[in-house]
Amino acid sequence: MPLPSPPTRRHSNKANNELLFKGVLCALIGLAVLIGPYFISSPGMQGIVASASLVGWFALVLGAAFIGVYLRRRLAGKSGPSGPL
Repeated sequence: MPLPSPPTRRHSNKANNELLFKGVLCALIGLAVLIGPYFISSPGMQGIVASASLVGWFALVLGAAFIGVYLRRRLAGKSGPSGPL
């Protein structure tokens, strides 16, 4: 007796759109933190924002990861049902 096929996961369109929204928002926040010190005129505020560059890089990478997962789901959805991931 053969084993049944593994269950397939289908991600809803709403979940994919929310993932894209989160990715774009995180990437924009990361970019704003990274380029913010160049547009701030106050030296004190410049130093504060510049010291948060690690947070900016983290937000940028996290946003890129969310967008990458969105694209992966999008491409997998066009070729057929996605596997158990």
